Amino acid sequence: MSSVEHSPEILAQVAALPALPGVYRYFDAADQLLYVGKARNLKRRVSSYFQKDHGGTRIGHMVSKIARLETTVVRSEAEALLLENNLIKTQHPKYNILFRDDKSYPYLKLTGVAAHDGDTSRYAGQCFPRIAYYRGSTDKKHRYFGPYPSAWAVKESIQLLQKVFRLRTCEDTVFANRSRPCLLFQIKRCTAPCVGHISPEDYAADVRNAEAMLRGETQELLQQLEARMMAHADRLEYEKAAEIRNQMSALSTVLHQQAIETTDDKDVDILAVKVQGGRACVNLAMVRGGRHLGDRAYFPSQLDEAMGVYASEDEVQPRTVEARVLEAFLAQHYIDVPTPPVLVVSEAVDVQLLQALSVQAGHKVTAVQQPRERRRIWLEMAEQNAAIQLARLLAEEGSQHARTRALAEALDLPQDNLEALSIECFDISHTAGESTQASCVVFHHHKMQNSEYRRFNIQGITPGDDYAAMRQVLHRRYAPVAQALQAAGGAEPEPEPDAPRLPDLVLVDGGKGQVSMAREVFAELGLDVSRIVGVEKGEGRKVGLEELVFADGRAKVYLGHDSAALMLVAQIRDEAHRFAITGMRAQRAKVRVGQSKLEDIPGIGPKRRARLLQRFGGVRGVANASVEDLMTVEGISASLAEDIYRALR
Repeated sequence: MSSVEHSPEILAQVAALPALPGVYRYFDAADQLLYVGKARNLKRRVSSYFQKDHGGTRIGHMVSKIARLETTVVRSEAEALLLENNLIKTQHPKYNILFRDDKSYPYLKLTGVAAHDGDTSRYAGQCFPRIAYYRGSTDKKHRYFGPYPSAWAVKESIQLLQKVFRLRTCEDTVFANRSRPCLLFQIKRCTAPCVGHISPEDYAADVRNAEAMLRGETQELLQQLEARMMAHADRLEYEKAAEIRNQMSALSTVLHQQAIETTDDKDVDILAVKVQGGRACVNLAMVRGGRHLGDRAYFPSQLDEAMGVYASEDEVQPRTVEARVLEAFLAQHYIDVPTPPVLVVSEAVDVQLLQALSVQAGHKVTAVQQPRERRRIWLEMAEQNAAIQLARLLAEEGSQHARTRALAEALDLPQDNLEALSIECFDISHTAGESTQASCVVFHHHKMQNSEYRRFNIQGITPGDDYAAMRQVLHRRYAPVAQALQAAGGAEPEPEPDAPRLPDLVLVDGGKGQVSMAREVFAELGLDVSRIVGVEKGEGRKVGLEELVFADGRAKVYLGHDSAALMLVAQIRDEAHRFAITGMRAQRAKVRVGQSKLEDIPGIGPKRRARLLQRFGGVRGVANASVEDLMTVEGISASLAEDIYRALR
């Protein structure tokens, strides 16, 4: 029996579980999700957690925290696997391998649908489809090819299509208002459908050929072009035959330069796993339409915690860490991304997972572990890239860990748990007092935490008064912390998600003046002033000569230009400055063009807006116009002119 005591309610719930496939979820006392798992037999799998003595292992530590469990019965193990990884990806349990990928994949887009290409009764984007870079959700109104591993791969593909088929890339509004061809026509990258230099039928044929090339049907495409060229020649249409000949020549050149494969491998993903030093890397390389488009590296989080749990699960044949990582990636990655029919992998993949991917994709998905010929070369490349990317990550993390430790040593901070060492840094930014903003960036777990950054709009101060701005932002940021401390009787409250907490170090970009201001705010709030450190510019404001100024009266510290601690301070300070600058510029641009857009003003429709912009040369000119000037525009009454004046000022 397990040495951990659980409530009778949980044990009764476990005893009543059915012997059916399903998904189970464990929660702690704070109702935080600990773990999500799947099982062919829910009763047997879940019971194993509560009946065995797991000792001091990671799984034992997790089991000791279980306060509540939930289960969902499904029809098959494949369905359980899909549900499990959907929950992992959306709810981020602590003890599961988690792949986070916040970036959406780019696509190559052809506007419109194939059935209406060349139809002159349709809009320009349908009659003469344009090729474009696209990132976002797809729909059935247009054609999408991809996904591609990078924006560079999409743009390179667009350039290839421009060289061979000379499809347009301009926006529909530009297309509709052209009176003569643009530069792309002059350099033979577009056939200028905007001014009628190509018929809708011929342009539609070029679009079909471009689609064939994107699908990897290169040999069939060359044969079709050759047949069309000979047909034109037989009809003595030598100019059209010459155009197709030139197109074939350009296509052949592209195929040779890009080393496009002519095998049956049209769409393939190649996945290689490397595990070292407690971290893992999955390198994903993509082949689309026979072209190797490049690769992308993924690094899972929570690997140590998850592997401790996985290793103790009831398995007939235990799998390697690499296999576990690869399967977690496959299950989570292809939730949002189309799955190609062939996966070339460095580790064996569970049959149930392949079945689940096939059901999800709507076509059969196969995995090849020991490939030959071209596939073997692809896999070797992916394995090499996985090793390189993991070595780079470990080197960067080692350097960052060393910087954190160096700073803790220099400032006499506790070093028993450097992972939890938290730093917040503030900076003020404005242009001659306009659009003042303060930034707060956050550092912990040895890296910047972008999701925790905050911006503060500073108001009610004398323009350009950085001290008043710093006072305001510190008070707004730490007043809730002071209130939480008072409610807890002065002791640090138990950490809870989203609860206000005081960082171990508060950096302010400035010298004695800013530090004094910060000390006053902390003294008023009853907070520990020893946590405040100012970053003072050195002589001549040269990088590397900065000194640290302390709010508790300690002497200034010069760390040295090659100090790892100074490198970390400079990194955090520069990030705060960058974040403040970008926010200030966005706010300033918003202010200068008017807090409200013209379209948002009641009574201003497209026609009146166009007249205003034409009269005053832009939104800024409208904002600078007087009420009398606005009234001179056709359709603008006195009351409407006053509304515009107030809205834009």
